[in-house]
Amino acid sequence: MMPDRNKLGLLSDVLAEETSPGFRDALLADTLGLVRRRRRIHRAFRAGAALAIVAALGLIVFRSPTEIARAPLKRSRPYQVVVSKPLLAAALVRTQPMAPGCIVASSETAAIVRTASARKTLHEITDSELLALLGSRPAALVRRAPHMAELVFVRETDQEELLRN
Repeated sequence: MMPDRNKLGLLSDVLAEETSPGFRDALLADTLGLVRRRRRIHRAFRAGAALAIVAALGLIVFRSPTEIARAPLKRSRPYQVVVSKPLLAAALVRTQPMAPGCIVASSETAAIVRTASARKTLHEITDSELLALLGSRPAALVRRAPHMAELVFVRETDQEELLRN
């Protein structure tokens, strides 16, 4: 490889003194080595970045189907998907018109119910008769107004038992 005259002239000017030709060649070789090393590092960095991008895209695109299928199940859905299928022809019910000779006549099947007014009047019991019906159950009769009273039981079980009968 033949050295470029411009490069040699520039190198001569920079060094300003005439030095040994071996020193000048060694300095040029070191400079060229540094440039080549920087170029290799730059290319390696570019290749690594491209490889990282390709790997990331590969992970995104080629995820396993089980991960994709499981992902929506982690969240609870406010709805449920319902799948329906058409019925078989044998399961369908069809109607057919009746023949003219098969006429059905309907008759009245409902009976009319009437109620009669009650002839007996109900007997209103007194306070002492009401308390006598309770037997040994402790209770009290509380008056709220002249014609308004409330029966209060001491034990709730007594009230439930009495109302059950």
